Amino acid sequence: MDRPRRQTGKQRRDEERGRWASRTEYILVVAGDVVGLGNVWRFPYLCYKNGGGAFLVPYGVLAVFTGIPLFLLEISVGQYTQEGVITCWTKICPLAKGIGVGVLIIVFYNSTYILIEAWALFYLVFSFRSQLPWTTCDNTWNTVDCSDLQTFNSSNVTTNQTKRASAAVEFWERRMLGLSGGIEELGSVRWELALCLLACWVFCYFSVWKGVRSSGKVAYFTATFPYVMLLILLIRGLTLPGASEGIYYYLYPDINRLADLQVWIEAGSQILFSYSLAGGVLNVLGSYNEYNNDCYKDCFWICLLNSGTSFVAGFVVFSVLGFMAQEQGVSVDTVTESGPGLAFIAYPQATALIPLPQFWTVCFFLMLILLTVDSHFVLIESIFTSVSDLFPTFLRAPVKHEIFVLISCTSFCLLHLALVTEGGLYVFQLIEFYGGTRACANFMALSECVALGWIFGAERFSNIIDDMTGHRPPFVFRLCWKFIIPLLSLISFILYLVDYKHLMVKDYVYPDWAYALGWTMTLSSVVMVPLWAAGLMCLTPGSFRQRLAVLCRPAEDPAWQRKRMGEQGMTVELTTSAVTS
Repeated sequence: MDRPRRQTGKQRRDEERGRWASRTEYILVVAGDVVGLGNVWRFPYLCYKNGGGAFLVPYGVLAVFTGIPLFLLEISVGQYTQEGVITCWTKICPLAKGIGVGVLIIVFYNSTYILIEAWALFYLVFSFRSQLPWTTCDNTWNTVDCSDLQTFNSSNVTTNQTKRASAAVEFWERRMLGLSGGIEELGSVRWELALCLLACWVFCYFSVWKGVRSSGKVAYFTATFPYVMLLILLIRGLTLPGASEGIYYYLYPDINRLADLQVWIEAGSQILFSYSLAGGVLNVLGSYNEYNNDCYKDCFWICLLNSGTSFVAGFVVFSVLGFMAQEQGVSVDTVTESGPGLAFIAYPQATALIPLPQFWTVCFFLMLILLTVDSHFVLIESIFTSVSDLFPTFLRAPVKHEIFVLISCTSFCLLHLALVTEGGLYVFQLIEFYGGTRACANFMALSECVALGWIFGAERFSNIIDDMTGHRPPFVFRLCWKFIIPLLSLISFILYLVDYKHLMVKDYVYPDWAYALGWTMTLSSVVMVPLWAAGLMCLTPGSFRQRLAVLCRPAEDPAWQRKRMGEQGMTVELTTSAVTS
């Protein structure tokens, strides 16, 4: 009788940690992560604000020289090491392990984006009413200064803009948020919003409770259906009167803006934000790939999809805003907003003017929810993966993993109750502005490139990518990793500090303690890189030079060596079986 074939260490580890069931699932999850809110409510506004079609020049240049090379770098690190965002650095450059800790802290702050999903769910529920509540002023929450959709026209805007508020603004501030006077007045929990938050966390839990085995299946719907909604809204938007005027505002090129440094900074910031760079997520998603997956080709297609979606979303947004401006008899720039103002005030107002407003509003908020769902559960999965890789024996066991995910999601949900209080908007804006600020992303991108491009070696890492994919990155990529990305990240980081302005929400100025708390959040991730390196240098035995040499050398054999060891082990087993049979 033949002996049962022994399971190799690599096979056992793959079964415990998990793999993508197929390459399609991996592509859908990554695409769902990078295609998110930034494509719909940030890119179109930045394009309009920073020179229209001329903005595509700095955006395209920086996508080529920073976005795509850094995207490939992060995905490849995960695929090469088969580890989460912290433990991967042990197998590349232990001295840089603080990058992983800092990135994980940023991901923790970014988890608050589930609040936007809860807002969208709240609006979706009200979208099924026969009379959309943000179009009229005869509701209990409206004030005497409210202007409904029919009367909020050019005369209201020009003569009474200091007193009048649209019905959409009052629904946003008074009905949903119950907005207080500031962060000092948190007030009570808005329980309807809290129920929406709970529903979002329940969905998130069941998306990630089995790791990539469950999140990969969820992405078949959440990553594809938003494109159906986007296509429907695009076709309807382009057929509206006034759409051409909105698109003109969106794309009219102002070549003079190319000489403005701030335009280039905004383009670079958008690349980092929309490509999910320097956030650890790409690293984690890549770590569930097979060693020989062609992440090189995937990188180009996903980046193209991301930028293309951003461009198309601009037509969806500005065609409808152009229609709204024509209906109200005002210019497009009067109704143009970014961020929550676009998604929860301007766009709902605009869709309310279209025949069958409930249908178009449902389409929009359903798209918004699904865009947020993908990005959020991938963020949470990156936290769970990174922590599980730190304690694999305990947290990878089947039942223990589900319990760990349940306790974590419950804790997150309880913490986020502060965001659905009457002062929750001020808390959310504070965390968004300081916790995941551009400066943090710039510093992490700079640190990654120094660790991989200079300490580990850009040439060496290019050889690894060639071994994994069969494609050797071009010379310009190595130039980007060693010089261009670090230099641009450093310049952007310094300019952020030089041009820093305190956060304000409309005319509200935060108290000093809130600004101190904000800077604490910013520094909590940034200082981890030098502090962790200094701590490792102190704890490692030997002279300074010996310690530096040890910490700049990979501490363990990563995936490609495990792969070869596994193949050698299989050969030995087959040979032994042949001899003994």
